[in-house]
This record gives sequence, C-alpha cells and structure tokens, in this order.
Amino acid sequence: MDGPLFLGVDVGSTTLKAVLLSVDGKVLHHLYLRMQPQSQAGFECAGSCRICGRCNLGAVAKTLNDFLAQAGTSQDQVAYTVVTGSQVVDELSRFVHFDTFVSEVSAHIAAASHYYPDCRAVLDVGGQDSKAMLFDDAMQIWVAKMSGICAAGTGAFLDSVAAKLSVPVEELANHVNYNSTLELSSVCAVLSATSVNKFKNRYPLGDVIAAACRAQARTIVSGVGNLFLNYEGTIVFQGGVASNGAVAHYLEAITGNRILIPELNQVMGALGAARIARDSWAQEGTSTEQAAKSTQEPRIAIWQAPSSSVRSVKKSAAMRTRLTRQEFLSKGNAPLVWRNLFFPTEILNALGVRILTLETYAALHARSGKRLQKMFDKAARKGFSAETCSFLRVLEGDDRLPKPDFVVGTSEPCQQGERVLADLVRDAGCTDRYHLLHTPIHQNDRSVESIAAGLEASVAHLERSLGMKMDSGRLRNACELSNEAREIAIQCNHLRSTSPPLLRGSEAILFANMFSQLWGKKDLVELQQMFLEELLEEKKSVERETGIDDTHRLVWLHLPPFYSSSLMDFIELTCNAPVVFEEVNFVGWQKLDPEEPYRSLAQKLLTVGFLDPELRAVKIRNYAFEAKITGFLLFNHMFGRCSMADSCFAKRLRGELQTIGVPLLILDGDCLDETIDPCSTNTKVRAFIEALNQKKFGSLFGDCSRHGRQSVATRVRKAA
Repeated sequence: MDGPLFLGVDVGSTTLKAVLLSVDGKVLHHLYLRMQPQSQAGFECAGSCRICGRCNLGAVAKTLNDFLAQAGTSQDQVAYTVVTGSQVVDELSRFVHFDTFVSEVSAHIAAASHYYPDCRAVLDVGGQDSKAMLFDDAMQIWVAKMSGICAAGTGAFLDSVAAKLSVPVEELANHVNYNSTLELSSVCAVLSATSVNKFKNRYPLGDVIAAACRAQARTIVSGVGNLFLNYEGTIVFQGGVASNGAVAHYLEAITGNRILIPELNQVMGALGAARIARDSWAQEGTSTEQAAKSTQEPRIAIWQAPSSSVRSVKKSAAMRTRLTRQEFLSKGNAPLVWRNLFFPTEILNALGVRILTLETYAALHARSGKRLQKMFDKAARKGFSAETCSFLRVLEGDDRLPKPDFVVGTSEPCQQGERVLADLVRDAGCTDRYHLLHTPIHQNDRSVESIAAGLEASVAHLERSLGMKMDSGRLRNACELSNEAREIAIQCNHLRSTSPPLLRGSEAILFANMFSQLWGKKDLVELQQMFLEELLEEKKSVERETGIDDTHRLVWLHLPPFYSSSLMDFIELTCNAPVVFEEVNFVGWQKLDPEEPYRSLAQKLLTVGFLDPELRAVKIRNYAFEAKITGFLLFNHMFGRCSMADSCFAKRLRGELQTIGVPLLILDGDCLDETIDPCSTNTKVRAFIEALNQKKFGSLFGDCSRHGRQSVATRVRKAA
C-alpha cells in the first residue's frame, strides 16, 4: 500500500473493532468481531505472547495481526496506532504496539466528524454503556454524559431480550410490529427477562420485540439523552445498537430529532481512533520514514500540560492527623457528644465536651476494607440496603460506636441522615438526651432568628442533661478563636486561588475546613498558620517554572471516595489536570460576633455552603471567575440520592456555570462503598480532560509545545 497507514483499535466489552485508514482518510479495511473469553483467560500466556493467542489479550493481538495480514500489511508498516475502549488495560501494551490511548468519547466524536464535519450531537450505544455527546457553542467545547452502572440502556439489554426470545440479536428489528402499543419494562437488563417471559407466550413476537426496542430507546433518552433536551439539530447515532433500525425509529419519535446512522456505525470507535492517529501523526510533523514502527517498546504520548513541582505539606498534614486521632481516640472524663457535620462546634468546644462527628467517624473507617465490609454486613442484617447512604450504614453496622452522653444534629441537608440518627439515638437509649436543630435551607431574617433560638435551646438541653453550665466568656473566646482560624484559612484559600497548583487536591481535600470539629479551638488556629507558611514556601518554588495559566485548574465539589485516592490520582497524575481547590475547604461565612454568638453562628450555619443549594451554586460560580477555574468535578455520592449532590443541585449549578462558560463533570460513585463505583468513571474523566485539552491547547493530549518539561506525575513521584 502506498503512503503511511493509520490503525485504530477499539477493545469493547463484547466486541473488538479495528479500522485501517489511509493518509487521505479512506477506510482501507475494518473489523467487527464478537469476542469470547479464552480458556486460559489470564493476562499472560506461555511462549510468544503476540502470536499464540491462548489468553484474552493474546487473542486480541493475534486477531489484529490477522486483520493487518488480510489487508496486505503488518504492524511494522503502520505509521501510528491509537487504541480506545472500555477493556483497554495497562497490560495491553505488552501484546499490542500502540502509540497512545484516547477515551471512547473523543474517538466517537472524531469518527462522527469524519463523516459529518458539521455534526454537533453524537449518540453511541455499545454493549456496556451509552454515551451522549454535544458541542456546546457557548463554551466551545464538547460535553458528554455516560450511563452509570445499569446495563438497561445498552446492548446488553437487547442481548438479554434476544436470548429469551431465541431470536438472533441482529435480526430483532426485522420482526418489529410498529403499530404495537405493548409496553415492556427496561428498568434493568436482568429484570427485563421477567417482562419478556411474562409476555412472550401471550402476545405476538413482533409486539414483544417492538416493546423491547421502544423501552430501550426510552431508557437511552432518560439515561443520557437529556443532554439533547434543548437541541434541535440532527443526532449521529452509532455503536452496535445503531444497527437496530427499530431502536433508531423510536429514538427519533421520542426526541423529535432526526437520527443519522453512519455507514460503518459498528466500528466508529475504531474509526475515530484511526482518525486521531492520522491527525496526531500530522501534528507531530512525522515523516513516513520517521513513522516506521520500532520493534522495541511502544511510543508513549508525553503531551501533558505542565504543573508545579508539587511537594507534600508534611508538617500541617502530620498535625492534622495527630489532632484527628486525639479527637477520636482520646478517652478523657468529659461527656461525649455525637454531632453531625453541621452542628456548630464552637458551642460544644466552649462547653468543654468531647466531640464525635459521625460522618467523619464513618469516613475514617473506610480506610479499613475488612472492617468496613463487616459493618455493611451488619447493617444489611438490620435491613439497611445499599439504598441507604454508606456513611449511615457504617454507623448502623458498627458494634464499637462509642455510647454518647448527648446527641445533637441538624435536620438539613440530609433527611435520611436525620431519620437514621434518630434510630441510632433510640438504640443508644438516649432519646431524652437528643436535640435536633431544625435548619431552614434559605437565609433570611426569620430563618436566622429561628436557628439562633434553636441553638440556645440546644445549649439549655445540654446543660440540663449533662449537669454543665455554659460559660459565656468561653463561648466568646471560642468565637474569637474561630475568627482567627477563619482569617488565616481565607489567606490560604486566596493564595491557592491566585497561584499555580501548590499541592495535590487529593491531599488538600482531607483538611476539609468546612467540616472540622476544631472550630473554636486554638489547635485550628495553629494548624491553619502552619499550612499558610508551607503554602507560601511552596509558592516561591512553584512560580519559578509554572504560571497560573500553564495548567488546567479544576475544583472538586462535594466529598471524595475515602477508601482510595486512585480516582484523584488518575485525574492529577495520569491525566495531568491539577485539582487546585476543593469545595470542602471554602470559607464563605462572615466573621462571628462574639457578643451575639448564637445569631452569628446561625448565620454561619446558613452560609457555610451546603444547606442552601441556590447560594451554594452562586458561590461556586463566583469562585470560578475569581480563581480562573477551567472545570468543576462534582462527585455524586449515591448516584443522585444524596441531597448534597442531587439532580436538582446539579441542574442549578450547571446553569450557573453555563453563564460563565465553565464546564461541569458529574462523577457517579460512593464515598465509602467502592463496590458500586461504575467502571465508566475513568472514561468520563479522560474524555473531560481531553475536551479541556482541545480547547486550551488545540490537542487532545495537552500542550505539545511543552512536552520537554516534566509532567505532574514525574514531579510528584520525584518529590515523594
């Protein structure tokens, strides 16, 4: 074959796709193959891994070699190879030579643009997940939404239906009765079998298949298609499910958009990867001779945006760890008071009690996998399923939860937490020593006065139950200490907002200023001062080589997965996109008035950030403008069932950020339970960063002109 060749490979959950592309963009050869697990399904095989094909990755390598041989070429004659797909693992590079890896989202966008250069909307539905992609004209960036852990809106659903009806999945659309009004549940790919069994012997085959295809289309639209809600143009529909004309028909009927299906819809991920391979080769300015494949190690893309020479803030981190242990492990003689995250600690510290913040206590236990597992098991035996917040399941399942002398909590922002807290109080036998502070979510004079009165009532209840007396002087002092810590925290935050990345977000998020139970104590003043001094020292070093505009600037919203830092490591190290600030470290409340402690603490409670979703969204938008933020990451604890990251808040926040042209990525997951994290998370992150790279640097892979500088991953590892 004349001219350089470009190979795109898509290793999906059920199929292997490959496309060989010429330099002028012509598809020379393509492959679509359903893969089956090999008998020796390990990562390694004996002998020559790239030709024996006796393991799963070996089979991939052998299939690709055969594919290239059928096209009259070989791997050595391919100028550039890009891989994509949900089943690409690190070990693949030992079996298949490739130059770089891209997300499926970027690959599918590139493929759609190959056939339709002016396309603005793409829908891909494969065997494992579905993806909606839309070009946002205001932000000049592609935004995407992917399905989570449910397979109902994917090819797995139709596979399940086809198996129950004994009809090849490729032939389902041939039997559809488009006049049928039969409805079929598509809540779950597994439960769909129940619906099919219910109807298959009572209704004609065409009616049952029509109901299944309509249900599939509706689930796709409700799962990811809402990204197209106000979009009126055409949608390019691709992926294996696009081969089903009935699903395409119902998608068009539900959305009102014209649906276009490309000629090679089944291999669009591979085609997009091949297109990116060709464009990357051209961007590198590589000649045909230089592009000849080496028989040594595969080339690895090093186009990464630079970051600071990040070093750990070791002293302040060690101090925070010591203070946390001291708070949670010290026995002491003072009464123990349970609190949730929002009850003001200034009051409890002024009273001189020991504090156990329940959510923080649960988060600490996520670090111990075996113990966490036992707590979830115990909670399940008590009837608390995964529908219950994992923080609350830990508390329900912990036999060693210290007995409280008193319990305080707030009614907002978590109603489920309020009910479980009341249940824990009953189990602990202290219903007469429990005070629930009713907290309205909007700030006005009436709500401030209501909360202030509630705080005074809680103190009176504490005094009666514990036989203690609040010293007004100590409460004033606690407010003054809180103000001191607040002022230093604001300086820290301003420093981080106006500087290149000064420390890893995965480390900074553990400071969690907003939720600390040290407010009102001198310890927090000292901790904040030490942190400030370390940031100032780091700034001197960082700014010698990195400017504030040299990197992406991401903000992490809500809480992180406490069981592991791997997700934030992936964002910051693998994708080289620094998290420069975290919502839990915002200090957005006014200075406390020591002479009006209850009223000013009420105002603090209402403006801390999480109680009022409208105020919270506005604060986040304002911060984005101030700190030159390029993107936000919202960790959606419990998949939208947590009131602090639910769909209503996400909708409001997205609207606020839209006004200033800053994108938002929502990551579904769970802060404590890693067993229900969706496998699509890394793909979502990679696609988001690739879109930011394209906008900022003109390349999916970051700043090509700066690749001689160390990546953030290299610098962090050297510093460690």
